[in-house]
Amino acid sequence: MKIPRIAYAAYGFAIVVIVLDQLTKAWVVGGLDLPEARQIVVWESIFNLTWVRNFGVSFGLFGDGSARWLLTLFSIGVSVVLAVWATRTNRRLLVSAIGLVMGGALGNVIDRIRFGYVVDFLDFSGLGFPWVFNIADAAINIGVALLILDAVLSERAARRDAPDAAGEARTR
Repeated sequence: MKIPRIAYAAYGFAIVVIVLDQLTKAWVVGGLDLPEARQIVVWESIFNLTWVRNFGVSFGLFGDGSARWLLTLFSIGVSVVLAVWATRTNRRLLVSAIGLVMGGALGNVIDRIRFGYVVDFLDFSGLGFPWVFNIADAAINIGVALLILDAVLSERAARRDAPDAAGEARTR
């Protein structure tokens, strides 16, 4: 099977996310020794680096660690589906979104395999955001937002290009 050129962009985004995610986690674990410090105030009342071992998924689901391998397999499965989807689209926004979600999912898979938990450390609780997260989580959320945006934009384009009752394509 020949992989379309645009799919490589999704894979490239995924690789960049994985590398940034793993480098930042290595930095907070080894360079900053955040597990010992527990928290480093970066910007008073706004942003901290806070050590969290996330055994579950969002909002503490499966927080007891019982679903480690299930979550790992699920994330790998989602990434495979996304990798295939990237070969079947030609929309740049969709390819970017796929790459971000795939990279984020695989970044967290690496943690689950290595540590048995996901390393979270970005803490914006001073702004009222109660969850501590990491680069992979941010990439997944941005990717999902882009998936939604792509769906809305492609639906608008499909309606615009659909023939009207007289058989003519609509124009803007």
